[in-house]
Amino acid sequence: MKDKFSVQSKIYADFRPTYPKELVGYISSYCKERTLAWDVGTGNGQFAFLLSEYFQKVYATDLSANQIENARQNSKIIYKVEHAEKSNFPDKQFDLITVAQALHWFNLEKFFTEVNRTLKPKGIFAAIGYSLIKISPDIDKVINDFYTNVIGKYWDPERKLVDEKYKNIHFPFNEITNNKHFKITGDWTINNLEGYLNSWSAVQNFIKINNYNPVPKVIKNIIPLLKDKNLFKVKFPIFMRIFRLI
Repeated sequence: MKDKFSVQSKIYADFRPTYPKELVGYISSYCKERTLAWDVGTGNGQFAFLLSEYFQKVYATDLSANQIENARQNSKIIYKVEHAEKSNFPDKQFDLITVAQALHWFNLEKFFTEVNRTLKPKGIFAAIGYSLIKISPDIDKVINDFYTNVIGKYWDPERKLVDEKYKNIHFPFNEITNNKHFKITGDWTINNLEGYLNSWSAVQNFIKINNYNPVPKVIKNIIPLLKDKNLFKVKFPIFMRIFRLI
């Protein structure tokens, strides 16, 4: 598993979008029991926090100690610094294992072996992610250009899996047909947008190599396109694949 967010862990915690509660409820509805869940690559604990409303206990792990230090605290969540591919959990422990916007950083073959080992029979595994932010056609064009042409070469190769919505990953589990569509929505300020762009790993890679931050320039180009300079609607289309262990 790659650690791509320790450097900007505080930015990540403050500015990453939050998943809708309905999404977590939908995934949890497939579980025969709701005793233990494991959120892998938990980051700042966003998804784990939502899972805690549905499960008696949630284990939330990440390779980054900095991310764990910035995680949202809850009495039902136990945070641990662990490798996704080799945990210390007992066999057949969990009713649900989730990975939200992190699967692409894992060694997939080793991680899927770990899922198979730690998930209960008939347990549920869900891989969730979200696509590029949507605001308006004009602003989306500016962000897409920034994403592709300004910082495009600074993305790690694994980012392509997100762009493909995990469709080209081979999962060695029984897939559950999913016809539900969810999205993250919110009312953001320009400060929220700037913070979110700064949380991108490609931006941090760009800064390391070029010694300057490219985000202020793209923000400057976006501001004139905003109809409301104070608050504007954003959305992130969510994609997911859900599986049941045999």
